Amino acid sequence: MSSPFSFQQLLQQQMPIPTQLLTQYKQLGLHEIDVMILIQIHHFLQADNDFPTPQEICEYMTISENQLLDHLRTLIQKDILEIKELRNEQNQLSEAYSLDPLWEKLFVAHKEKPQIENHEGTIFILFEQEFGRPLSPFEIETINAWLDEDDMSPALIKAALRESVLMGKLNFKYIDRILREWKRKGIHSVEQARESSRQFRKQPIKQQSKPEKKDTSVYFNWLKGEE
Repeated sequence: MSSPFSFQQLLQQQMPIPTQLLTQYKQLGLHEIDVMILIQIHHFLQADNDFPTPQEICEYMTISENQLLDHLRTLIQKDILEIKELRNEQNQLSEAYSLDPLWEKLFVAHKEKPQIENHEGTIFILFEQEFGRPLSPFEIETINAWLDEDDMSPALIKAALRESVLMGKLNFKYIDRILREWKRKGIHSVEQARESSRQFRKQPIKQQSKPEKKDTSVYFNWLKGEE
């Protein structure tokens, strides 16, 4: 005689998934594949496997290991996923995935700055699209420095990226120059940059033609195509 069906056993095999992850992942700039990868990592962490291999994760997914690695890299770039170093009692180092950055965005930072988090989540993708290649670790660090250390708004960074594209000078040094010039002038938003451009164009021609060399594109060329 077969044993009766046990709902208790069924419930013990369930894994809680925060509703915020299912309802807000789009605002963080995440794809459905990203969400499934995060759920799989969450599952492994619940099972005390702190650092599953790509092969282990792909066993439960329909993407290849190379595709998985691409998504993992993007999740780390977006500060959604983190790899931490752990040291045991024998002073041996090991690595472990951490979803703390994701929970922070969903339960703390996302409530305070929903739009900012969305922009920060997609800005790395915009840079990779314009450059036509993955960003290097140094370039990722540079963007994070603009956001965190220089306190540049994502919208202003996007404006500087657009300027570099329009001027045919697509490189980080040029973008950094634009942002530092705006910061020197006390410009912290796209609106202020737009107003600075208007004021610059109102100046008499003699003032604009001083011997001192200035890259005037910093003031107004980037505004072309601004929505």
